[in-house]
Amino acid sequence: MVYIYDTTLRDGAQTRGVSFSLEDKLRITRALDDLGIHYIEGGWPGSNPKDLAYFNEVKKLNLKNSKLVAFSSTKRKGLKVEEDANIQQLVRTEVPAVTIFGKSWDLHVTQDLRISLEENLELIYETISYLKRYFDEVFFDAEHFFDGYKSNSEYALKTLKAAEEAGADCLVLCDTNGGTLWYETEEIIDAVLREVRAPLGIHAHNDSDMAVVNSLIAVRKGAIQVQGTINGLGERTGNANLCSIIPNLVLKMGVESIPKENLRKLYSVSGLVAELSNRPHPVNLPYVGENAFAHKAGVHVSAVEKNPELYEHVKPESVGNRRKIMISELSGRSNIVSKAKEFGINLDKKSPEVKEVLEKIKELEAQGYHFEGAEGSFELLLKETLGLTKKYFELKGFRVLTEKRSEDEEAYAEATIKVEIPEEVAKERGIKDRFEHTAAEGRGPVEALDRALRKALEKFYPSIKEVKLTDYKVRILNETSGTAASPRVLIVSTDGKRKWGTVGVSPNVIEASWLALVDAFKFKLMKDDEEKRGRNG
Repeated sequence: MVYIYDTTLRDGAQTRGVSFSLEDKLRITRALDDLGIHYIEGGWPGSNPKDLAYFNEVKKLNLKNSKLVAFSSTKRKGLKVEEDANIQQLVRTEVPAVTIFGKSWDLHVTQDLRISLEENLELIYETISYLKRYFDEVFFDAEHFFDGYKSNSEYALKTLKAAEEAGADCLVLCDTNGGTLWYETEEIIDAVLREVRAPLGIHAHNDSDMAVVNSLIAVRKGAIQVQGTINGLGERTGNANLCSIIPNLVLKMGVESIPKENLRKLYSVSGLVAELSNRPHPVNLPYVGENAFAHKAGVHVSAVEKNPELYEHVKPESVGNRRKIMISELSGRSNIVSKAKEFGINLDKKSPEVKEVLEKIKELEAQGYHFEGAEGSFELLLKETLGLTKKYFELKGFRVLTEKRSEDEEAYAEATIKVEIPEEVAKERGIKDRFEHTAAEGRGPVEALDRALRKALEKFYPSIKEVKLTDYKVRILNETSGTAASPRVLIVSTDGKRKWGTVGVSPNVIEASWLALVDAFKFKLMKDDEEKRGRNG
């Protein structure tokens, strides 16, 4: 059994340009738990308020598959372990497992920590033995282990032995600088296995493009824990990519790890993390990239239509991806059918409705839409196309003004909006005046527009008051166009019972925000109607 340890929320969050909000971290946690990841490293609670807040909020999620892990360093020099604030913060998280990193490269001990080699061994031993009193599992990340071994093998092994003697449940060998080649990994792990008996893990960075292969080699040598991140996020060139490691383990090596059927969720998890990272989803990622199973050359297309195995090393559906035959109108229909089933809708892949939905999605994707992380917008699109939801309101116009009266004053915005509800809704609710023309102010144009739309709709649909926006992201799609570039806006909303994402794309960021806001409110009203029909049978 090989246990998957995800560090997207900590090591992955150190990627240049990535900053997960608290809500992002909770959404990713839910997705990783659903995928079946064994350990989720939530962050370093002693390092920043966001990570501390995460460990308070994540307790409410009631995870089904994953164990939460808190991360920290060994205790600081000159302090008793009971006096170290970081260590005490770990204890207060009350998670089942913790990971402690310590120096295993003598160069770091003498030049970074500036303590003796023996003192470093004491830090490792005292920290781990203390934490074993409070946690079910304590993992030791031997930072810079491979470089440390190449510099001073005797001392690097001593750090592992100190952790082993203290009771560490797994000794994780870290290629922190990412420069170790595959044959070095084999040789060094063989040497480690001759000296220690505790279970081993691997934590590889990708600076020499070896992170995935080094991780797999470690498993072949007996490692029971593999650490990495979704999409290979991480400092510099990134960490080992779990989206490659997991299917390689399960599908290629036959190693018991996360349930095989859960691999079908890998593509959507990869897309969600990319969207919440506010980064493009790399199209060339193995297994989960948009091009992983795309076929364009005529010879390839002809062969794949006869037998997919001729040009595909695994079935794309096995990892939740789909085959893309660039000249075929059938490309992607199975995904529509599969997604519809999640909503309780059975569709025939050859039906005209599926074709219509697919054509709309292709048209929207060409404009820059992306529905990973915007599941609310996708469900609306599907059900509107199938005639399974009604029209709740129609925009009759909006205007947004932004004003700044002096350099010392903050800018503020005002939005004016006019909406109309359908005649049948008005009759159903006993409303005579189907129009609402109102205005609202905000610190920015999007906030003003949100407030104005709420104010208009609450007159007709009081449940709109339950909707709260928990996240708002803007990503530029065609950066080279400068100020004329088209933004994509992703909004996350909640009504206290559920959370959903919606998306809007337009050359005008206000209109893109409007489109995402409209979908957010329409989704809420659609779900209210579905719940009402369910109660009435």
